[in-house]
Amino acid sequence: MRLYAAVAVSGFRRYATYRVATAAGVFTNTVFGFIIAYTFLALWDERPHLGGYDQSQALTFVWVSQGLLAAAALLGGGFQEELQERIRSGDIAVDLYRPADLQLWWLSADLGRAVFHLLGRGAVPLAVGALAFDLTLPADPLRWLAFLLSVLLGVVVGFALRFLVALCAFWLLDGAGVNMISALMCMFFSGMLLPLTVFPGLFGEVARLLPWAAMLQVPVDVLLGMHAGPGLARALGFQALWAALLLGTGRALQSLATRKVVVQGG
Repeated sequence: MRLYAAVAVSGFRRYATYRVATAAGVFTNTVFGFIIAYTFLALWDERPHLGGYDQSQALTFVWVSQGLLAAAALLGGGFQEELQERIRSGDIAVDLYRPADLQLWWLSADLGRAVFHLLGRGAVPLAVGALAFDLTLPADPLRWLAFLLSVLLGVVVGFALRFLVALCAFWLLDGAGVNMISALMCMFFSGMLLPLTVFPGLFGEVARLLPWAAMLQVPVDVLLGMHAGPGLARALGFQALWAALLLGTGRALQSLATRKVVVQGG
C-alpha cells in the first residue's frame, strides 16, 4: 500500500505544478457558477421548490457542483486519455510488466489528482458563491465528514467508469468517440446540468439509479441534508455498491484485454 500512497502523492504533485492552469480553472468555474446561479434564480422564481429544493438549496447545488467539477472529472479529463494513448502506442506493455496492479496504480494517481482539484479548484468557487449568495451550508461537522466520504465514493465511481472507457482502446484503438459519449452521459445523468430530482416520473427514477448519480447528485444531497440517518446509510451504500460493481467489471475487462489482445507493436 505504500507504493500506491506514493503514486497518489505523485498524482497530487503532478497537477500542483500547473499553477496557471489551476488559476484559470478557478476563474472559469467561478464565472460559470455566476451564470448558472442567475439562471437557477430565474427558474426557481417561476417554479419555487422545483425538484424538492428551495432557492437557497438550488444555489448551493450550483456552487457545490462547480467545486466538484474538476475533482470528480465530470467533464472528463484525468487519466483516461493518457491510458488510451499508452494502449494505442503499445507503452501499456511496460505498465503490465510493473510489479503493481494496473487498476490500483491508475486509481491511486486519480485520487491524488482529485484531492488537488478539490482543494485547488473546489474551495475558492464555493467560497465566492457563499459570499455572493445565501447558500444552505451546514454547520454540523459530521455532515461535512459525510459529504467528504460521499465525494470520495463519487470520485471512485467516476474513476471506475472512466477506466472502463479507457480499456475500450484495447479494441477500438481510437477512444475519442467513446470519450465523447461518456462525457455527454456524465453531463446529463450526474446532475451537472440540472438536479436529477427535477426529472419527472419513471425517467427521473431511472436517472437517479444510474452510476453517474453517485458522482454528483448524491454528494450534494448529502451536504444539503437530504439524506439523514438510515437514508444517509442507503445513499453511501448506493455509491459503494456502484463503485464495487464497476471496479469489478473493470478488473474483469482488464483481464480479458490483457489475455486476448495483442498490443500495438507486437
